[in-house]
Amino acid sequence: MKITKTTTPGLYGDGGGLYLQITAAGVKSWLFRYMRAGKARGMGLGPLHTIGLAEARARALDCRRLLLDGIDPIDSRNAERASQPVAQADEVTFKQCAEKYIEAHRAGWKNAKHADQWTNTLTTYADPVFNSQPVSAIDTTLVMKVLEPIWATKTETASRLRGRIESVLDWATVRGYRTGENPARLKGHLDTLLPKRSRVQKVVHHPALPYAHVAAFVKTLHSQEGVAACALEFLILTATRTNEVIGATWAEFDLDEGVWTIPVERMKMRKEHRVPLSARAIAIVKAQEDVKRGDYVFPGARDKKPLSNMAMLQLLERMKRADITVHGFRSTFRDWAGETTHYPREVCEAALAHGIKDKAEAAYARGDLFAKRAALMEDWAAFAEATCAKS
Repeated sequence: MKITKTTTPGLYGDGGGLYLQITAAGVKSWLFRYMRAGKARGMGLGPLHTIGLAEARARALDCRRLLLDGIDPIDSRNAERASQPVAQADEVTFKQCAEKYIEAHRAGWKNAKHADQWTNTLTTYADPVFNSQPVSAIDTTLVMKVLEPIWATKTETASRLRGRIESVLDWATVRGYRTGENPARLKGHLDTLLPKRSRVQKVVHHPALPYAHVAAFVKTLHSQEGVAACALEFLILTATRTNEVIGATWAEFDLDEGVWTIPVERMKMRKEHRVPLSARAIAIVKAQEDVKRGDYVFPGARDKKPLSNMAMLQLLERMKRADITVHGFRSTFRDWAGETTHYPREVCEAALAHGIKDKAEAAYARGDLFAKRAALMEDWAAFAEATCAKS
């Protein structure tokens, strides 16, 4: 073949599937053509100025040998190229990947302590097992070695740890540090090796005050002094969470309309929540104007700081009510609403800012049932005040 002198564009066969390809621009390169599953395929073997005829023939021979063994040369080359980044990343450890994953996602986590929780659980349980092994070497055996010792005794921690390991390994795969299935995947994998959480973990509910005792408790709460007592009563009347109450700012309230709008960043479901305020709840907020200092409705001891997230719990301890929790008042409200009222379930759940688990139902639930919730919360406040007056 007069390969150096040929300039006319086209394909020039050398035999055995090897061709010299000349483009319209005059670029010359080697091409191996073959049939696979009834389809014609072409695999580039390199440019003429780098690959001579002898080497091109040798490469074509290698391709024919692969085909003889039932292997597609193009698929074989692609698989080899895909494995190269992993081979080059053999020194990248799981710990290094975890650190990079946490840093990459830190800004998106709503709780500043979330990154610390990730770091602490992975450092405590995963690092001693994975040690300094490359992330590409983490397999099911190693993952099970991390999870099995604590799956039955610290089920919640183990479950979160598994999810975190899975996320880091997924990140490492996308970055090219490993290949293959994720050994920390639960569904269809680890769930066949580990017992169900429901079998080994007891559901622990926040101790809640029976709703029949709410009025008496609120009456006692009225005798307590300080911001924490006001915040706790407000929390009870609005059925909200601790961080939502202590983080409340004056700008979030429209007292004329009786609405408190909690922004996305403080909501567990990452969705803005409008809270209808009863007359008593509005009165509590207005009373806080007398101690107003800064942006927070329930200010802490330090300037420009909100009430501590432990303040209401410590108040319960001073009241010698260690038998209940602050969060438990949400359960108290839900029990009262479900057992003594005729409000629909969706209204009661919306009052607690619970998400709708059924995706089809959620797709049609566009409104927030505010008017109905307003009536519900007014009844809830009236229940406590009326019963309290009789006691």
